[in-house]
Amino acid sequence: MIPNAPTLDQLRTMPVGDIIALPSEMLAVLQEDADAALKSAKSMKDWLDGAIAKKFGDRAREARAAVAKDTGIVRFSDGAITIVADLPKKVDWDQAKLAALVETIRASGEDPSQYVEISFSVSERAYGAWPDAIRRAFEPARTLRTGKPTFRLLRD
Repeated sequence: MIPNAPTLDQLRTMPVGDIIALPSEMLAVLQEDADAALKSAKSMKDWLDGAIAKKFGDRAREARAAVAKDTGIVRFSDGAITIVADLPKKVDWDQAKLAALVETIRASGEDPSQYVEISFSVSERAYGAWPDAIRRAFEPARTLRTGKPTFRLLRD
């Protein structure tokens, strides 16, 4: 523990300039505390969500069956509480089979874009390994964007 280190609760109300002025060691401790609090909160949320799913899962299945739905949102009441139960639909398509179907559609003289979305991507690792001439040919089609910067402060 570092003497005079602010707590996470105190940190919430501190101006960013005061936080910036804290020593790196204090920032590292605060980051560790925030990571631990987040992990704990996520664990508690998972535990609570699991209990709620166990309590209302059968009723949600019955509500879906009553309206002949396998997935999607159903609503039902439990006392003064309305339960909104969502079972999202997630569909995976076999890429090799879709590619074969696209070729079949194209061979029959139809436009496959009327039936499927077609996209291309290039692995950044593969791009980096290509010969310069091939990379130069692809450069006009490549846009590099950056994500949000992150910093981990590790205490020695």
